[in-house]
Amino acid sequence: MTLTEIRRISVDSPEYQTALRFRDRVMRRPLGLSLFDEDLDREREDIHLAAFLDGKIVGSIILTRIDDSTVRMRQVAVEELLRGRGIGRDMMHLAEEIARDLGYRRVLLDARLTAVGFYLKLGYAAHGEEFTEVGLPHVEMRKELREHSLC
Repeated sequence: MTLTEIRRISVDSPEYQTALRFRDRVMRRPLGLSLFDEDLDREREDIHLAAFLDGKIVGSIILTRIDDSTVRMRQVAVEELLRGRGIGRDMMHLAEEIARDLGYRRVLLDARLTAVGFYLKLGYAAHGEEFTEVGLPHVEMRKELREHSLC
């Protein structure tokens, strides 16, 4: 297996269109939904990251500004057959680094209950009551970002 590359992509790029199809296939179609039924115009202001393996998108993350100190992480997805190989963890670390570099101090996300363990391992904590989103149980999770250290 070739090393995975994780990088920021532009909403004006062909890679973004490929990422949309990836997100739809991995996150929406299994639920009988379509990502393309949603208003995607709001994504122009977001930060999009994609993981590539042999030139193919195998993971994605979106960061959406909430306010000057808080960013929401959304649409965290990894190709099902590649889960457990560190791609999601590496994407999360890069997304947090970008958020920190942009001055954000806190990350929020809505985690599917099946993914809570993954986020707990990365230092996120559950907050609030369970709720339903896209027909699945979720819980909000939060993480305070630490400043970069010189050590």
